[in-house]
Amino acid sequence: MIKDIVKNLKISSTLRINEISKELESKGKEVFKFGFGQSPFKIPEDVINELRNNAFQNKYLPMQGLPELRDAVANYISSKKNHNYKAENILIGPGTKELMFLLQMLFDGEVILPTPSWVSYEPQAILGRNKVHWIETRRENNWFPTSSDIEKVVLTNKKKNYLLFLNSPNNPSGQICKNLDEISKTIKKYNILVLSDEIYSELSFDDNYKSISSYCPENTIISTGLSKWCGAGGWRLGYFVIPNELTKLKNSLKILASETFSSVSAPIQYAAIAAHKNDHTNYINKSRKILKLVGEYVYNNLKSNKILIDKPQGGFYLMPEFLDMKFKSSQEMCSSLLTDTGVVLLPGSDFGFSKDKLITRLSFTDFDGKEFMDNLPEKQNLDNSLMDKFAPKIIEGTKRLKAWVEST
Repeated sequence: MIKDIVKNLKISSTLRINEISKELESKGKEVFKFGFGQSPFKIPEDVINELRNNAFQNKYLPMQGLPELRDAVANYISSKKNHNYKAENILIGPGTKELMFLLQMLFDGEVILPTPSWVSYEPQAILGRNKVHWIETRRENNWFPTSSDIEKVVLTNKKKNYLLFLNSPNNPSGQICKNLDEISKTIKKYNILVLSDEIYSELSFDDNYKSISSYCPENTIISTGLSKWCGAGGWRLGYFVIPNELTKLKNSLKILASETFSSVSAPIQYAAIAAHKNDHTNYINKSRKILKLVGEYVYNNLKSNKILIDKPQGGFYLMPEFLDMKFKSSQEMCSSLLTDTGVVLLPGSDFGFSKDKLITRLSFTDFDGKEFMDNLPEKQNLDNSLMDKFAPKIIEGTKRLKAWVEST
């Protein structure tokens, strides 16, 4: 009854750990939710008001998305990238995950994934019957591939089509890709299609964020949406920005969209216009400042001769690697940690690492973002005294994790 290709897949580890955490809490266990990556911040009030004002909207919208929203998104993205996009370049979907799934369904070729990569890229490739090539990356290159790494894969069969996934700032590493110029030359040389997952781009801690689309726009699909920078993960609205050179691909995606989700919720699309037209610079800057403070607090308190960890550069995540621990797998280690301390981490094996590599993903979002943002000092430098007031679970969870490592 069930196809073999589905039988070996499991529920997405990020969604599963969120449900496990909630179940443990419901049973009275104190849980430090460092496993699930969800924005801690409230959606901007003007965007919420637009949702209220448009709750009556009950008509199906165009499958590509509301024209006014696509126009607003195109202007917004064009203002941030070195390229001029129009409404026709935008495809609105019920979250970027669904759009990526449709891309994997229609893509005829093989997929290149850097280790580490977000948990859903590989399962979607499997469902799309696309062979996956994992590229082993290195800490010294911010956990991103080099051009020679990519070229080695392509040279195994130059007749194939290749789809490369790049996610910067990265989930799970929290790092930013610094060698885009180098990578872009290989992309152009072999005409590689790139899915640039930029869902965390607004939360880069460096003001000088760069996209691969600035170097090879004709090969790049930009994927982003409301879930991370706007705190609207549950609204399920994302979009692809597709260049004119990939119009045939866009039209094929529209066909698949018409046979799957039809169109995104009308009230959500109308509200999203405000998210992209109105000025949310202050909201985004505050989000960045808070996340940088919290991320660096965890980083500074965990780094030791038993924990290798990189300073976060954007997004919600750190990727601690544990040394000299007597566990056979990262999954076993995370299970033991949860039982002993209530601290939830995700094993690195969920992101493409070998099972015996004791590396994990830590999400530093277990705090009340609204309270933190509402009380953020306007001008003075942020310091750790704010952590005591507004991120007590981050402090306690970090203490428990560090003490557990030292005693295990």
